[in-house]
Amino acid sequence: MKFHGKGKEYFSILIVNWLLTVITLGLYYPWARARKLQYIFGATSLNDDRFAFHGTGKEMFRGFIKVIIFYMLLVVLLYGALFLSNNGENMTIYLSGFFLFYALFFAVLPLMLHGAYRYRMSRTSWRGIRFGYRGSRKELYQNFFKWLGLTIITFGLYSSWMEINLRKYLIGNIRCGDAEFKYRGNGSDLFVIYLVGYFLTLITLGIYSFWWQKNIYNYLIDNIAIHKGDDSIKAKSTVTGGGLLGLTLGNMLIIVFTLGLGFAWVEIRTNKYYTENIKLSGDIDLDSLQQTEDVYTDATGEDAVDFFDIDLM
Repeated sequence: MKFHGKGKEYFSILIVNWLLTVITLGLYYPWARARKLQYIFGATSLNDDRFAFHGTGKEMFRGFIKVIIFYMLLVVLLYGALFLSNNGENMTIYLSGFFLFYALFFAVLPLMLHGAYRYRMSRTSWRGIRFGYRGSRKELYQNFFKWLGLTIITFGLYSSWMEINLRKYLIGNIRCGDAEFKYRGNGSDLFVIYLVGYFLTLITLGIYSFWWQKNIYNYLIDNIAIHKGDDSIKAKSTVTGGGLLGLTLGNMLIIVFTLGLGFAWVEIRTNKYYTENIKLSGDIDLDSLQQTEDVYTDATGEDAVDFFDIDLM
């Protein structure tokens, strides 16, 4: 895999996006988001063939309006509870509003993820072959709240298993034509990585955090595989702790010495590092991929995960 993005090109896109978003009082944001994704995807290649993102600002705008309305509802609910509780003096009303705020957010979180995956995959292609997502919204809801309940009653200890189960479900329902993705990680491995990384980061006063981040990222990538019949392709990450340390320090220097104007180069450097440290090996004949996936144009989930800054894994 390669990333062909250029800082100068990306900077011009971000500047235009920013100016038009400001001039239109934020209404241009969906078109800005679409233009950004089109550039990032188009700059990414596998075996020198570029990916493509076909989403449009018009599609994203419809979802954007829905997300804004939902966000305003959450804000009104939270501040309404604060007002009715007499600025927090009546804790029963305030805590009820606070609980309802998070209950509503988590109630729609599976809907966000389901919609985002369905839209993002449908609007992505490689060599003209569309990706797709075949997860069931009902099944995701049932599993999500089962895993969330186990995480709550174990005081967070189950969170590693919840993360792996969620990845297995979401990634396992991705298709690239007639090839299907699989995820093979397990919660106990991830739990150990989190636990060891946490204590070593404390002991080393934060220095180990880059190697902790490396271990997490590599584990999540190394357990992804693509299957077609009896053939398969496995992913392998070659990210290193030293590499992440150098990337982070370099990005910080760019931001500081350009007074923030170098943000475009920071994003390009980061995408290039992560993309080009993913290696794919296996025996699937990529020329034999067949188109199987439908087009899906409802971008509400895509807008929601972007608005609430939720990682699409």
